[in-house]
Amino acid sequence: MNFQKHILVTGGAGFIGSHVVRRLVKNYPDYLVVNLDKLTYAGNLENLQDIDQASNYRFERADICDAAALKRIFESHQITDVIHLAAESHVDRSIEGPMEFVMTNVVGTVQLLQAARAAWGKESGHVFHHVSTDEVYGSLGDTGLFEETTPYDPRSPYSASKASSDHFVRAYYHTYGLPIKMSNCSNNYGSHHFPEKLIPLMIHNIINEKPLPVYGKGDNIRDWLWVEDHASAIDTIFHKGRLGESYNVGGLNEWTNIELVHFLCQLMDDKLGRAAGSAAGLITYVQDRAGHDKRYAIDATKLETELGWKPSITFEQGLNNTVDWYLNNQDWVAKVTSGAYQTYYEQMYANR
Repeated sequence: MNFQKHILVTGGAGFIGSHVVRRLVKNYPDYLVVNLDKLTYAGNLENLQDIDQASNYRFERADICDAAALKRIFESHQITDVIHLAAESHVDRSIEGPMEFVMTNVVGTVQLLQAARAAWGKESGHVFHHVSTDEVYGSLGDTGLFEETTPYDPRSPYSASKASSDHFVRAYYHTYGLPIKMSNCSNNYGSHHFPEKLIPLMIHNIINEKPLPVYGKGDNIRDWLWVEDHASAIDTIFHKGRLGESYNVGGLNEWTNIELVHFLCQLMDDKLGRAAGSAAGLITYVQDRAGHDKRYAIDATKLETELGWKPSITFEQGLNNTVDWYLNNQDWVAKVTSGAYQTYYEQMYANR
């Protein structure tokens, strides 16, 4: 079959990436979607079981830091476009071990830019869409919103590594004319999220009646974006966004961490048939994270006015959907938290 586009999605077995891959495979049968993933702890192919036999889907296990592997993949699949999501993304892990974040998020991104530049040359019609985070902007006070023109002010090794990758992507546009588009998103939530992040961790611990750790006083504020809305935004920017431009993607949902945890507790008590207040009794305040940003909030006006995108559901609706998914997929949670997928992949690929 002759495909209109051959899109390489990096990190496609991860949380956000799997939603993007599924959307592209299902909505664009005339596109070949190539999922490149290293399959670290946060990525697993069971996230994509429903589409892994699709005629327009391929999988490549590779590291974006591996220049030879990237060259082979670009050539063998005739890659015409890239949606780059592969990244180390957990702030706490970046504080404990920053070098892995430098290698994957900075060096890996530059290797991917090099591969795209070598494959495409001066040809037109290509897109390199780099997906980043609002954490590159630093921390907001009580008022104001992050705009595309907000100066970068990263505060953690994770956000510093993503800020660096953003700068390299822009540099390749201005220096080499690589056809890039960029997006910076707020905190995502939804199904298939590895249970180290706030919402899936709280759901998992409430189910198992374990302590609910809340940093500091729990008064840090985040803007929450449903992952399927983020996937639709990436789709929109990839197809309609202007080359060389950056777009902020936000859910228009500002909640303090403690308000969010209390809402989850009430929701979970109801769904699990437990007495009101049972889950809230598990809340445990812990020492605040080093360099913990006070508030994030995205101004997505540019994306809405230029490209017509806006969130499809409220945070309460999305959170209800998310809780239901985790309650109905406890086997998935058990496997990813036990490392069973990692062992399986290592055995599968041992002789390749």
